Amino acid sequence: MKKLSALLILLVVAAIVVYAGSPYYAAYQLKAAYDNKDGQAISQAIDYQQLRPNVTTQLTGQFAQTLGQYPMIAELGGEALNNAAGTFIVHAVDGAITPQNIERLIATQGQANQATKELAAAWAIASNQVDLKGLIQDLIVHRGDVNAVVKGQMGQMMEKQASELEARAAKGADSDKPELKYCGLNCFTLSGQVKGYPLTIEMQRQGLIQWKIINVVLP
Repeated sequence: MKKLSALLILLVVAAIVVYAGSPYYAAYQLKAAYDNKDGQAISQAIDYQQLRPNVTTQLTGQFAQTLGQYPMIAELGGEALNNAAGTFIVHAVDGAITPQNIERLIATQGQANQATKELAAAWAIASNQVDLKGLIQDLIVHRGDVNAVVKGQMGQMMEKQASELEARAAKGADSDKPELKYCGLNCFTLSGQVKGYPLTIEMQRQGLIQWKIINVVLP
């Protein structure tokens, strides 16, 4: 009877260890896949139905905050500027966060492609890395043609970000030991640097021991 009780206790403890330790193992697998340039393994670890809207919400929220700091731009562009930028952000996220592009991005370790350039440009504009003087001048020159202005700004940002992405891919450092921690019973984060960019990856438990990436907090 005592042996049976001891066995049951051992099984319960083992189950708890597996349950609690599962995200750490998932993080180890992700790090190994990244180091081995295994884009397919990382692509399969992503919940795209949650990641895309989470990144989109993050970028549109940042853009709204940025725009709020410059009343003159908001007055000249108004709701049309918000709509144009929002449309571009959605297009950029949908184009970049796909299984095929993730696999290609990991395999090349950050080499810029069209989809990646667009996402980088969307992030740059949302994060207040635009030529504000040029934006105001363009709005005036184009007589409020917001779509033309946003298209021009995006083109400039794409070229700038492409150069920076390629430079970072060549020289940027990766974290040897990312910070790992629970953010809730079914929430786990990995924080560190990827090619010199500080990033936080949020994973969510799916089932008992399976985890999927649902968000990436951009710098």
